[in-house]
Amino acid sequence: MEEYGQVMQSEKADLLDRIRPDAIIEVIQNKFMGKEFRNGDWVVNPALKEQALTEQGATQLANLMLSVSSQNVSISKLKDDEIRKRTRGIVMTALDMAVCNWLEFGIRSPDQIRFIHQVVMSNTLITLKQSENEGIRRMIMGTIAEQNLNQTATNGGGVLGNLFRRNKSE
Repeated sequence: MEEYGQVMQSEKADLLDRIRPDAIIEVIQNKFMGKEFRNGDWVVNPALKEQALTEQGATQLANLMLSVSSQNVSISKLKDDEIRKRTRGIVMTALDMAVCNWLEFGIRSPDQIRFIHQVVMSNTLITLKQSENEGIRRMIMGTIAEQNLNQTATNGGGVLGNLFRRNKSE
């Protein structure tokens, strides 16, 4: 029985390792700096130069979004009102940071502020919505339960396995 528990914990850990909401943050940070991923490397796209933020601005905004883009948040149980409050707080903080540090962030026009608003709001809301009513947690538990049922059925265990085993011997 102890071995079964260890297998279940291992499967849960494997599933948790696959949930990486923080992976998008590197993409957003580089996109904020006007970069594209080409041939395995981030390179500056001259067409995005006018909208690009400085490395300092992109990094600080990315770090702010990391507070919600984590495995812990993904498997949390949040309600809609908590999600909306948290999203609003993150967005307002991002906008405050951009306006107060406009020179250091490379802000040259109002459309950059609107762009920051949309990116931060979209990422934060979508990430937090994954944890609404234990969405990701339920998915993980359902997947583990399904794997356990399949394993039990394959090994001939459980009620159905015992039923079929009896029929074979009769």
